Amino acid sequence: FGHVVDVADEASVDAIFAKIHHAEGSIDILVNNAGIALRRPSVKLSLQDWQRVVDVNMTGVFLFARATGRFMVERGSGAVINVASIMGLSGGGLYPNISYQSTKGAVVNMTRALAVEWAASGVRVNAVAPTWVETDLTAGLRDNPEFMDRAVSLTPARRLARADEVANAIRFLASPAASMIVGHVLAVDGGFLAQ
Repeated sequence: FGHVVDVADEASVDAIFAKIHHAEGSIDILVNNAGIALRRPSVKLSLQDWQRVVDVNMTGVFLFARATGRFMVERGSGAVINVASIMGLSGGGLYPNISYQSTKGAVVNMTRALAVEWAASGVRVNAVAPTWVETDLTAGLRDNPEFMDRAVSLTPARRLARADEVANAIRFLASPAASMIVGHVLAVDGGFLAQ
């Protein structure tokens, strides 16, 4: 089953989590994966576009984590995995996008802050930081040979990530195999950040 919710609307988020908790009895895993990118040069980025990215990429992650955390902390267990980006850990010279990079950087530190706050309660908070992934959302970039040549040449694995590779990292962080991993940001980037 699925639910449609505006990730940036506090009342909607709280209501949907109350409904899920009531129906299921518990919430064990949260994967915060909503995100948008509006690529504009910084000097041409409108405040409206900036705020739209902040609302989805940063506020949405906080609202979902807070709503889930209320149940997980009280119960004493759970796993939260936030989807950040390599762009939240680098200046992104290859793909300058100030609103996306800023919000994904915020997700990185929000992950660490929540991890420290909730760890003693038995709730683990971690993140994955993917490189460019072969999805419909990156189709435009992948259709640009110049961009692709640079992206691949800057990645030691010499390719983009596949969606299943990111999903496998999330699955690991959500599993008991990661029981002592707290506040970690796992790059799924083919070595991009290792250079």
